[in-house]
Amino acid sequence: MFSLILIGVGCQGLTTQQVGMLARCGLIVGDPRHLTLVKGMAAEQLPISPLAPALASIRQALVSGDVGVLASGDPLFFGIGRMLLKEFGAEHLVILPALSTMQEACARFTLPWDDMKMVSLHGRKTLHVPGLLLGSEKTFVFTDRHNAPAHLAQQLIEYLELIEDEPLLAQCRVHVAENLGARDERLFSGTLAEAATQDFAELNVLIVSRPPLAGEGIPVFGLTEEEIAHSRGLITKDEVRAVTLHGLRLPNTGVFWDLGAGSGSISVAAARMQPGLTIFAVDQHPEAFAKVKKNIRQFGCYNIIPIQGEATEVLSNLPDPDRVFVGGSGGKLSAIIGQAADRLPSGGRMVVNGVIGATVAEAPQCMTDHGLLVDLTRVQIERTTFPETKPGKVLNPITVMTGRK
Repeated sequence: MFSLILIGVGCQGLTTQQVGMLARCGLIVGDPRHLTLVKGMAAEQLPISPLAPALASIRQALVSGDVGVLASGDPLFFGIGRMLLKEFGAEHLVILPALSTMQEACARFTLPWDDMKMVSLHGRKTLHVPGLLLGSEKTFVFTDRHNAPAHLAQQLIEYLELIEDEPLLAQCRVHVAENLGARDERLFSGTLAEAATQDFAELNVLIVSRPPLAGEGIPVFGLTEEEIAHSRGLITKDEVRAVTLHGLRLPNTGVFWDLGAGSGSISVAAARMQPGLTIFAVDQHPEAFAKVKKNIRQFGCYNIIPIQGEATEVLSNLPDPDRVFVGGSGGKLSAIIGQAADRLPSGGRMVVNGVIGATVAEAPQCMTDHGLLVDLTRVQIERTTFPETKPGKVLNPITVMTGRK
């Protein structure tokens, strides 16, 4: 097999070295806008889309000569390089990259990018955009026509209005680079509101920036009851929270339901531990709903979606969960467990915390009836100090009930 020459096309076009390598190819494959750069060459030229027949043509042509593939920027950076490595093997590839689109865009906006998060929405569906784009101070986004900058900006606006974060709504900035390197290249910088009204070219990349948050400096695990906003002691105690999170075995990504969320202490801990999770914090009480939103703002947990409502009435509108925590049930424990358990996938987990005997008796039986394997852990907490200057405090025992699908 001959060589597959993978060329990264930069904003200045092809380099002399790249042209020389392509001149020896019998077939050159690429996007139509890139193929115009080699229209004077003798090689057969083929569009890269649709991909399957293009790959078949590349494989056939490699039997008799070198093949060139044109891609944007650095083809190993969210590009076709990964697929070509898988299809043809590293021993057959010669790669001549250009500056990546990310490097070019950040240079245009004079933004350092070594501390920038990267997100690709190109050809992908996402459940909750704010969790992806607001989790870091700077986020670089590969967009597509469905995940266009104006649409993404509008989703951020709606979420920040939901959690009542007017300061962040005003301070977020959007940078969009359109048609990088082309004659009609355009750079945009503005607020979310300004970006939401723009009509951007289809070929673009997006950068979202926000100010740092004071709560981001707190260690990921170990938030205390004093640090989390709550009402009248209605919060999962620190030690119980740790046991609960251990029982949930949170995945890196997926959906987590926090039902009867109260202050949202479990949601906040989960969101900070696994920022790739999308968390639905459900509570029917207005005061609890407000506390959840306050904690989202304080700790920057934008992967939490607060929902005010009675659990059995809202669960049908939520995506299927990978994990479920039931902290409160409003007297509808059996119905909540049933709805949630039936929608858990194989390997899913549910944790129910119980204080009163009725809950401890009902929850395990209900989980078992719905196909879960159940373990119970009884947690008795006694807090003292050393030296002990005042009497210790013994907290009510909690039974942590973990169901596995």
